[in-house]
Amino acid sequence: MCETSARLDGKVAIITGGSSGVGYEAAKAIANKGAKVIIASRNETKLIRARDRLQKITGNKNIKYKLLDLASLNSVRNFANDTLNIEDQVDILINNAGAVGLPDKLTADGLNLTMQVNYFGAFLLTFLLLPMLKTSAPSRIINSSAASMYIGHIDFDHWNDVGLYTSVEVLANSKLAMALFTAELDRRLKETGITANTIDPFVVRDTDILNNLPSLTKNISQLFVDVIGQPKEDVGRQITVLAAEPELEKVSGEHYKFCKKWINHWLVSDQQLTEQLWETSKNVINLSHDEDWEHNDI
Repeated sequence: MCETSARLDGKVAIITGGSSGVGYEAAKAIANKGAKVIIASRNETKLIRARDRLQKITGNKNIKYKLLDLASLNSVRNFANDTLNIEDQVDILINNAGAVGLPDKLTADGLNLTMQVNYFGAFLLTFLLLPMLKTSAPSRIINSSAASMYIGHIDFDHWNDVGLYTSVEVLANSKLAMALFTAELDRRLKETGITANTIDPFVVRDTDILNNLPSLTKNISQLFVDVIGQPKEDVGRQITVLAAEPELEKVSGEHYKFCKKWINHWLVSDQQLTEQLWETSKNVINLSHDEDWEHNDI
């Protein structure tokens, strides 16, 4: 069993995609450990329902919700600014939200929809919250990954193109970007007390991750998931171990699966590539001068 007896009293955890599925299960497990939990997603009705249910199940009344639409960089900025203005600390950031089978189109920000939801939104959110994560240290960033990253490809000139990639390819590209981003976070955050790791939830039963797929593809995929998938409760506990286990307080730059260190993508050790991804991503999301704290040391 993947468990930790560690408590999280006095800690603040943000979980994107926290109103359902794996994110909801992680929120439940972390709330049970005494943390203040902020669940985030774009559907307020689902968020309210999830918050009320979590409060009832865990007995923890310190569970809040905030609207966050990763397909809108303005929404991400509003979420981050609201958090920085209201919260005194952020100890745990779990970038769990993600999607497959989204329409092959550009967002209002001019980015590929899947790339923005699965990567650019999380990059911007993390970047904006890093100063608070530093002042809250020791703190932890946990980014959701997937085995599709192994077939991903990053072409900085074309990673937001429409009509170039299949839904599987753009998913793989977004997950590879997240892996490279996490490796660069680990490199840049040495000696700050912030750790950054990825987790691959494998295939998870009883979630809505397949809802955007065409009917036939969805039915076939669902059968596959039902046969080999992990219960979402198990994955929620795996995330909670990464968030809470004292022995992992200084562990960073690792990739986890089934509650064990797993083989990461070979490109995470390419520092030139991860640095290029960092700088290119900053340009893509149009950081303002006030948002870009990197002219000072973190």
